[in-house]
Amino acid sequence: MPFLLLVMLLLATGSNAGGIAIYWGQNGNEGTLAETCATGLYEFVNIAFLSSFGSGRNPMMNLAGHCDPYSKGCTGLSSDIESCQSKGINMMLSIGGGSGSYSLASSDDARQVATYIWNNFLGGQSSSRPLGPAVLDGVDFDIEGGTDLYWDDLARYLSAYSNQGKKVYLTAAPQCPFPDASVGNALKTGLFDYVWVQFYNNPPCQYTSGDVTNLEDAWKQWVSDIPATVFFLGLPASPEAAGSGFIPVPDLTSNVLPAIKGSDKYGGVMLWSKYYDDQSGYSSSIKADV
Repeated sequence: MPFLLLVMLLLATGSNAGGIAIYWGQNGNEGTLAETCATGLYEFVNIAFLSSFGSGRNPMMNLAGHCDPYSKGCTGLSSDIESCQSKGINMMLSIGGGSGSYSLASSDDARQVATYIWNNFLGGQSSSRPLGPAVLDGVDFDIEGGTDLYWDDLARYLSAYSNQGKKVYLTAAPQCPFPDASVGNALKTGLFDYVWVQFYNNPPCQYTSGDVTNLEDAWKQWVSDIPATVFFLGLPASPEAAGSGFIPVPDLTSNVLPAIKGSDKYGGVMLWSKYYDDQSGYSSSIKADV
């Protein structure tokens, strides 16, 4: 009997074990990609950002102080990416960001952007691959501006490349007010594997000291209304990482996580960003509870 209880206990705890997703690329002082993955803290790394694309723009990647993608200065990241993937870490290209210049003018424009991403970051071929030959695992939609038009088309075109062998994972980082103003329509397609909802810089649906109600209500709406496989709680990794929404470790582990981990779609916590996580040690403080 004790053995059976042990098995049941392991199943119960295993079902709610979550992972941590991190954004990397927007601060040159956050260590290399290889160092990021060697911490053993993260299951997903979002390489941020492809910040300019669509509507006739020349697609441009911005990796802050890490390297210059357009003097071939970032092709050395290929070995880092492959090292991360060998550890079972999913490596995503994050498109958009808070200060990028991007939009889609039409369904055909979305198709062209998808083709560019496939050839330059995924399984296609191009002489100008900014990160070198490594094949990323998918694309993260961190769309925070412009219109909500044609992102659903972009998701469909990218997802269709899964038919060429390796699955193209799709993730998204919507704001917690529902529905998201930018990718709300795209998320309805059911094509997104992981959704890390940003529960920060949005007071109506974020945690306030001692009160988890607004966050919990928003979480329930997201997981019940959006057909995605897994949802993550998106948070700032330190008080400096966002204007509002930072959750102190004791509050997260004793109030917030218990309120959402019962959901069968709970997948873990997403943090902005590796730089701030380095400063605070947040992910290592919460990992055992996530």
